[in-house]
Amino acid sequence: MEGNSLLLRCRRVVLDPRLRWAHDPQLWLELFVTANLAILAGDIYIAHSVNQFGKPAEYVPLYFSIAGAVVLAAVVALRWIAGMVAPWRIAGNIVAWAAILTGLAGVLYHLDCRFFAERTLKSITYAAPFAAPLSYTGLGFLLLMNRMVQPRGADWARWVMFLALGGFFGNFVLSLTDHASNGFFLRTEWIPVVSSAFAVGFLMVPLISTVTRRFLDVCLLVLLGQALVGMLGFWFHLRANLVEPGHTLFEKLVNGAPPMAPLLFPNLVGLAMIGLWALIPHLPEAAQGRSWLGATWVWAHPEEPASSAT
Repeated sequence: MEGNSLLLRCRRVVLDPRLRWAHDPQLWLELFVTANLAILAGDIYIAHSVNQFGKPAEYVPLYFSIAGAVVLAAVVALRWIAGMVAPWRIAGNIVAWAAILTGLAGVLYHLDCRFFAERTLKSITYAAPFAAPLSYTGLGFLLLMNRMVQPRGADWARWVMFLALGGFFGNFVLSLTDHASNGFFLRTEWIPVVSSAFAVGFLMVPLISTVTRRFLDVCLLVLLGQALVGMLGFWFHLRANLVEPGHTLFEKLVNGAPPMAPLLFPNLVGLAMIGLWALIPHLPEAAQGRSWLGATWVWAHPEEPASSAT
């Protein structure tokens, strides 16, 4: 009885008209991008401190991350508090294209460190992580898509999942090249390579085939596994850094394994979950059995039809 009472209280909170704004998937995506730009500022600061920002160009992503996060936070407030759509759309498009260009320029800049001189797989492995700047490009595409596609449609949900899929593929490449630099010294270094490939395979299915809500339950389990891999990776990297030579913790983080890299896994899980949740009303229930996600969505949307599969 206490459990049912708690669920009823939670449902009243979820369905409170004053929290209707929090049900907007456009807002979820805007907050995701804004938070990621802010986090990337810290990641860039640690990564480029390896050579003390040896070249002026290395400050570009740092400054852009800070400025982009501030601008997006401001226009999100204007859009969802003051109801001003035009500034949100215009400023968001500017930040989006700047992010895309920053990411592509960063890839070329990282490859120019060594790859263009040698043009070998070895040069990719031992150069700066060439795929890392594509995080900016992915965030830019998310911002553009959020302004160009109907947010509650099936296409919007599939675009979110497609970009999350691209992120997991990037994780696969980064995990493979970064851990290859030390010859996969520990067997546990294969875990993110295998798990990210696993995530790519599962998240691809709803994009290329017709599935039911039950399959999204399987995707949920896969995503929870990715989050666990990311948390374990964070612990492994942090533990390895603690034994690195250095006088301060910051020096150990800079010169050791990138501490924030494994957190890309739970981060992408959050993005994929937004896509999964938005896709639920556009998929039918299975002929036998009811999905967990489907039942949860119906619980949170009693006013919506049980199924509007498209």
